Amino acid sequence: MNTTAAVEAAYAIGDQRWARDAPGFANAIATAHEKHLRPRCLCQPGQPGIEMYVARVLNGFTVKRMPNTGSQHATTCPSYEPPAEFSGLGPLVGTAIVENPATGMTTLKLDFPMSKLPGRAAQPPSASSSSSVVAHGHRLGLRALLHYLWDQAELTHWKPGFAGRRTWSTVRKHLLQAAENKFVHGHALLGSLYIPEVFSVEQLDAIQSRRQRLWAHGAPRHGQPQPLLLMVAEVKDISPTRYGHKVVFKHLPDQAFALDDALYRRLGRSFEHELTLWGTEPDLHLVMIATFRVDEAGTPGIVELSLMLTTAQWLPVDDGWDRQLVAALLRQGRNFIKSLRYNVPTTQALVCASLLDCSPAPYPLFIDREHNPEASPAMAITEPDSDNPEWRWNPTHGDMPALPLRQQTDPIQLPQPAPSSSDIRNFPDIRIKQNI
Repeated sequence: MNTTAAVEAAYAIGDQRWARDAPGFANAIATAHEKHLRPRCLCQPGQPGIEMYVARVLNGFTVKRMPNTGSQHATTCPSYEPPAEFSGLGPLVGTAIVENPATGMTTLKLDFPMSKLPGRAAQPPSASSSSSVVAHGHRLGLRALLHYLWDQAELTHWKPGFAGRRTWSTVRKHLLQAAENKFVHGHALLGSLYIPEVFSVEQLDAIQSRRQRLWAHGAPRHGQPQPLLLMVAEVKDISPTRYGHKVVFKHLPDQAFALDDALYRRLGRSFEHELTLWGTEPDLHLVMIATFRVDEAGTPGIVELSLMLTTAQWLPVDDGWDRQLVAALLRQGRNFIKSLRYNVPTTQALVCASLLDCSPAPYPLFIDREHNPEASPAMAITEPDSDNPEWRWNPTHGDMPALPLRQQTDPIQLPQPAPSSSDIRNFPDIRIKQNI
């Protein structure tokens, strides 16, 4: 069996080589930012290194991949990501998602409004399957934005060591970090993004105070369009009220969100498959991304929404077949990255996940779905005996075939942090905290 030699997690800054855990590395990164130097990741043995850049974040600096370079890293490198064409991300890079390495800022172009004119009715979800809107050009719909944040937070990544450590606290923390340095219409995304904190009776007053401070940004303004806020949360219940309907979210038991009748009816039609699977599988999470407004009485009401199913480990799944594949990967203790659709409709075939333990290249896993026999591939799929093999499963033809064998590897040596219930690993890529 082939093996991959161990490679130290190291970076070249100028003519000096630095291990990530070396004394002085944090200062070296800060200096690189000041002098506009580009660190080079040395994850590929025998090569000069893959150029990266240093961005300033809220509490320090972070070393980030240059745009469109994630697939150049070793699959065992923390900076690795599958080729953009393995997911729905590809068409959006450089159009809906514009990253500027010089400033460290990313501009997002959205396909839904972030303000509401007085008196205008709420926007129902589109009949487009699993998406809030029909994408026009290269812009992010609500579902695509949720997928982007999930990808950036690396909640699509899985290793056996993550088991039992990916809680809502972890999910929230990484989503908020993923939103740093992201801008919409010239405004920081973090300024309008609400993700419920883990609920605590003892901390209820403080939690409510922080929530109200954020929601104040979406207060009505006389004679002006009302700013909308963006929310990502886990749905607990959707039920009728004395007037309309409401959505109750986990970790937010003290405040329901209003849902008008038209939006409720369209919700059932547009997301029938997601709601049905969620209702029959108790281990699944139902994540909602929504724009919402706060009325004069302080009541939040949903304006537009999209839904995403995830496993108990917060790994996104499209349907029951997707769930079966992810469950098999989890049972076998595999290292993999889950692919997301963004704006790609379910009528278009797409890689479901990429195995990272079949080094040196990622191994794409593909499902041919019964309900969509005419699906056209969204990427060029190679033959299994080629240099870039792929795995296929057609559920209508029989049981799931055996998954590709794990290749014995000696992964990049990383410092092992103490077990934590609120952290999986340094995020994103390599984060260096500085007192600035």
